[in-house]
Amino acid sequence: MEMKTRFLAASTALALGASMAAAEYPEKPVEFVVPFPPGDLEDILTRMIAEDFQDEYGVPAAVVNKPGGGGGPFPGAVEVAMQPADGYTVGSFVMDVPVVGDEIGIEPLEPMPFEPVGIFLTYPFVIATSGDAPYSSMQELADHAQENDVALGHFGTVVLPTQVTLALAESMGFEYATDAAFDALDCNTLASGDADVINTTLQLIQPCLDDVKVLTALTNERISILPDVPIISEIEPDLSFYTWNGLFVHEDTPQEVRDKIAAVARETVMSDRAQQVGEDTGALIYWLDAEEAAERIAADKELVARIAEMLE
Repeated sequence: MEMKTRFLAASTALALGASMAAAEYPEKPVEFVVPFPPGDLEDILTRMIAEDFQDEYGVPAAVVNKPGGGGGPFPGAVEVAMQPADGYTVGSFVMDVPVVGDEIGIEPLEPMPFEPVGIFLTYPFVIATSGDAPYSSMQELADHAQENDVALGHFGTVVLPTQVTLALAESMGFEYATDAAFDALDCNTLASGDADVINTTLQLIQPCLDDVKVLTALTNERISILPDVPIISEIEPDLSFYTWNGLFVHEDTPQEVRDKIAAVARETVMSDRAQQVGEDTGALIYWLDAEEAAERIAADKELVARIAEMLE
């Protein structure tokens, strides 16, 4: 009986200690880890969130970029997974981390250690080619690729935009002759000839948008600044798809800590300056809370299973 009483007392003390720690959060600098180079939409918006977090709570908050050498978002995710579950290291992750990160042999992500704080961005993700390419639509690309080699540039074979791009080619009866992963897929990638076709975000090719052709959008609705470009489900209905980004913390992070992060992030992304980014780039900027984000992840896992069948 005495042992049971001591155990209950210790458990109560630990619970109270965790609650007090959460209530005092944040007391030291907070890092928001973005697993890509600076400059794309997740980086821009996460920096806004970090700035507002710093203003709201009076502690330093900064974005740390952790690009993955063409291997997608997982190096940054691994780093966040190895940190304490205290809310001082927050992941700003593209959908691939929670959707496929626990299925591709990365030990720190098996099982998936993260839970969403919220989703805040739908990328204007596109398949694009240079302005002088001999094709101007996905069908023309498919016809050209029957007798010509076409090289694809992407962010990593395992990431979902790449899988969807390959599945679209499969459904249209062609294959890319070669493919390669890049940290950044921008105007230089096409101008240098490193790839003939790239799947990338509109933000990265916006400086040369007048000199490229956008063949299709990997989004669930037409991009506002490219209203004539068809979305992928208009070409292949079974591939209704969009790429999103959200904030994630370790699954053991106290709810009070999550709530403080979410409160700032929600206010930031709905602010006029964040919404202006959407108007300028064609991105959709919004806030899905943790429960809605979990539902989105579950739906995307079902999509992954369908794509796997198509690519078998």
